[in-house]
Amino acid sequence: MGIDGLSGAGKTTLVNRLQSEMKDRCNVIVIHIDDHIVERNKRYDTGYEEWYEYYYLQWDINMLVDKLFNEIHRNSSKITLPYYEKSMDKSIDKTLLVTPESMIVIEGVFLQRKEWKSYYDFTVFIDCPREVRYERVLQRDRYIGNEQAILDKYKRRYWLGEEHYLKTVNPLKKANSIYKPTVL
Repeated sequence: MGIDGLSGAGKTTLVNRLQSEMKDRCNVIVIHIDDHIVERNKRYDTGYEEWYEYYYLQWDINMLVDKLFNEIHRNSSKITLPYYEKSMDKSIDKTLLVTPESMIVIEGVFLQRKEWKSYYDFTVFIDCPREVRYERVLQRDRYIGNEQAILDKYKRRYWLGEEHYLKTVNPLKKANSIYKPTVL
């Protein structure tokens, strides 16, 4: 299952709730696509615009097809993936143990891109209002800097990459289900 949505939509919150509710029924394996980004020199200062780096270079798309999606579809009992370690700016392989009873949930942005879409049995797109998402990332992503630094980075990189995804992939139309969170 893929839980797709734009930055700040509530993907992790929904996945955590799903995992909690399903824990007595089956082994839920959650894979956060952001755990599998590539090293900084492969996704920053490459000569491309920042939105392009985010959408096309943030992950090794083909490696994830080979090591994640194909392994899931082969019903592999062990899936070894590179996990990005920010403090070292490198990836370290870790192995997931999968049983036939396991439910694999992949969470992240851009999950319905053409290279990955066919691998999901079911996709949910979280359709959260833009204003709510923007406020969440301003609160969440303080590691970037002050509010202006966060806004500047999102305007150059993340939001333009997301606009590209919405225009070229149309994930709202392609998802099996749309989840509109109740926002208070």
